[in-house]
Amino acid sequence: MDARFTDEQDEIRRTLRELLGKRCGPEELRAAVDTPAGHDPALWALLAGRLGLPALALPETYGGAGCTVTELALACEETGRALAPTPLPATAVLAAPLLLALGTGAQRAALLPRIASGELTAALAVPGPALATALALTGHDRRGQWAGGGRAGGVQARRAEGGWQLYGQADQVLDGHSAELLVVPAHTGGFARSRVLLFLVRGDATGLTRVRQTALDATRPQGRIQLRDVPAELLGCEDSDALPALARLGDTAAACLAAEAVGAAARVLERTVEYVGQREQFGRPVGSFQAVKHRLADAYVEVQAARSAAYYAAWAAAAEAPAAAPTSAAATEATTAVTAPSSAIAAATAPEEKAGALALAQALEALRRAAAEGIQLHGGIGFTWEHEAHLYFKRAAGDELLFGPVHRLRAHAADAAHVFEEAGT
Repeated sequence: MDARFTDEQDEIRRTLRELLGKRCGPEELRAAVDTPAGHDPALWALLAGRLGLPALALPETYGGAGCTVTELALACEETGRALAPTPLPATAVLAAPLLLALGTGAQRAALLPRIASGELTAALAVPGPALATALALTGHDRRGQWAGGGRAGGVQARRAEGGWQLYGQADQVLDGHSAELLVVPAHTGGFARSRVLLFLVRGDATGLTRVRQTALDATRPQGRIQLRDVPAELLGCEDSDALPALARLGDTAAACLAAEAVGAAARVLERTVEYVGQREQFGRPVGSFQAVKHRLADAYVEVQAARSAAYYAAWAAAAEAPAAAPTSAAATEATTAVTAPSSAIAAATAPEEKAGALALAQALEALRRAAAEGIQLHGGIGFTWEHEAHLYFKRAAGDELLFGPVHRLRAHAADAAHVFEEAGT
């Protein structure tokens, strides 16, 4: 098995880390999250136009780079290191794959090249608390109850002259307040025959009201979307089944989000190691005390195990056959996985469709551990608003609220793999 990255993959990481190091430091980060959009449009123009991040996993036919989920996950890992607030997760990880999978030829030709160039940003308008369920990461909902159940709540769709109209509301939508295109799951057909379809809504559509919400993690800007008889275009055709498409998206999205969390965990751990090597107590560096070494070593093993699981999940999402050996990305420096907790090992042996969920659980747990150790070992300064440690801790907590919690990710993966069922049942 060749576990090395290709030269192109190494170049993606190197170039992106160098650019974000110059353009997304602590001051630039705080300035970006305080803008109405919650991100720096100039930085996004560089990431999209110069580096082509939203084009990575799109086919060349539509202006993409023709790469795989692996390259997109590596890009997410680097943006996670810097906690860069960008439309990349909402646009390239959540929305674009649905356009590619379900869109008609005309819809793909009209929208995907604009997404690939960075001209168009998009968001999946699933209410934040229901996002993990919609993506089949924490449970299966075969009727789409998370979308409103066909009764009150959620978004309802009805036929109107010349198309469709949507009515309803979705809260805590990633980049929902600023995206120029919304992919909106909505119920249609009444309660008895209700089914979920996906619709496209322009950001300037009549009857659409969007407000940015206060979020625990300011680097993950979220918005409230209200639709009052908003004109919408059906994504694909009426025969398209949105729920399986969202479930298939879940594993790919989980792999990218896991890589992003690993990047954040690795960076906050690096900062902590640097700090304890400089701070002195009782006439010697804090990092020289054995108790501190043990805590950092445990966090390091956990981060490396999460990295191993995230790389495998990205490869598994891109590969057609789960049993085939990865040839370009997968394990690389994560050799510590042989001593990793059982969840990381499970990600490498579970069915392909559950590798993403298990990797995400491992990565979120590693980020939470690394961020907590960072705050504790930074001492008094780690608890202050001025220091960046709290931003990593909020990313860990916020991601678990949106995509977890960790125990539900693992429990659902175990149920899907029939781990706790008796033989022969």
